[in-house]
Parts: sequence; structure tokens; C-alpha cells
Amino acid sequence: MRISAKGEYAILAVLDLAQRRGNGLVPIQDIAVRQGIPQRYLEQVLLALKRAGILASRRGAAGGYHLTRPPEQISVGDVLRAVEGSEAPFEGQRRGGRNGGGAADLAELWNEISKAVSEVVDRVTFGELAARALARRSSAQPTYHI
Repeated sequence: MRISAKGEYAILAVLDLAQRRGNGLVPIQDIAVRQGIPQRYLEQVLLALKRAGILASRRGAAGGYHLTRPPEQISVGDVLRAVEGSEAPFEGQRRGGRNGGGAADLAELWNEISKAVSEVVDRVTFGELAARALARRSSAQPTYHI
């Protein structure tokens, strides 16, 4: 499985928005700074997500981005397909090989792996990822006993 920088940035951006759901529009600059993503590149990523109907935006000084539906209804697979294409990054590995050879013998394995990856990214939602992140931050904070 390969996930491009564009795919990873898309996941980070949507997770950022999921964690801020209910707080109004989120400016692109804020997402870029928090996630360490170059703003110009993030603009392209967010535009692809907007075209796919995952995000909506409003221009202007009070503008920004927001999710079009609850994070629990947006899967990682939805986001990856929006920026990588309908099959990516789950398509089976394709290696060169003449006359079929060993590469043809592995086709079934690659298809099984692709199916397993697709099942995971389609099952995991941004609601779940946001909850995991919150739990991780909560457990990382020190407790003080007096």
C-alpha cells in the first residue's frame, strides 16, 4: 500500500477539522500551521476534498473550511479516494514480468492484500480517529497528587 504526501495531508486536514467540529469555520492557515503542511499544497488538497463533497468553505476574513457531514460518516477511504483516485492506494501491486511468470502467481496475494487494506480504511472513520487522538492526549497529560 502506498499513500502519497497528498493522501497523508488530506487525512491530517480532515482529522484536524473533525477535532474542531462545532467550532465554526477553520481557516486554512490554522490547519497548515497545526499540521505542518505547506499552505499552497494544502489549498490543492482541500480543493479536491471540496470537489468530492467532503468539505465546504466560505471565503473572506471570517471564512474557512468545515466538514459537510459528521466525522463518524466520513471514512479514511472516502478521503483517500477523493485525493488519490477511485482505486488508489489499494490497487494490487503490479510488477513487471514477462510471460506471466512469478508476478502472475502473486496476483491473488496482491488482490487479497488490497481487499484487506480497503476494508480497514473504509471501516475507520474520522470520528474514531478524533476520539483516539483525544484519548491519547488525555492519557499523556501528567496527573498531580497533592
